[in-house]
Amino acid sequence: MTPPDAEPVPLSALQHWCYCPRQCGLIHLEQAFEENVHTMRGRAVHEAVDAPGPETRAGVRIERALPLFHDRLGLTGKSDVVEFDAGGNPYPVEYKHGSRHKRADIAACDDVQVAAQAMCLEAMTGRPVPEGALFYARSKRRRVVPISVALRSRVSEVAREVRAMLESRRLPPPTEDRSRCRECSLKGICQPEAVAGLGDGAGIRARLFDPES
Repeated sequence: MTPPDAEPVPLSALQHWCYCPRQCGLIHLEQAFEENVHTMRGRAVHEAVDAPGPETRAGVRIERALPLFHDRLGLTGKSDVVEFDAGGNPYPVEYKHGSRHKRADIAACDDVQVAAQAMCLEAMTGRPVPEGALFYARSKRRRVVPISVALRSRVSEVAREVRAMLESRRLPPPTEDRSRCRECSLKGICQPEAVAGLGDGAGIRARLFDPES
């Protein structure tokens, strides 16, 4: 149970953490942000769907930019789209700018974000949300995400890890997977190669105050 006075964790931070903890720290601790072609495309996609308000299509009520929260996990944020069927059952749909054909480990980061939204909707409505979907703007296709027990457990784990980082105010080290750095808009701020070369900094601090160094 999250303490009532704990700072809520933004839903977007879960996806950022899964992709790269240091990216998450730069965004949510340092408030750092830089645009590149990927972030601009993503922003354009979200601007197209994030205008709040209801809409009805073929008996399905569509809510955009719906505020979400989960008190027990201490999560807060908003959806891209939540579809409510005739029975009032919610179905979260997260929009992404790219193609559904992603590396499995990268796609898993998106799955965590959708699952977190599903868990928020369950807590808010009292209704089960067994699945959600990711809509990829480039391919204009959905990928269904079953909200499994393992994925729910992963959401809870990531929420705890992000909260621990926010409370410690410590910026994580760069990811060891440098392939993720190539398309990251924060690479220039992060300087992953330079920072990784410093190690944990303990040796540098020791030499700094050693008169023989």
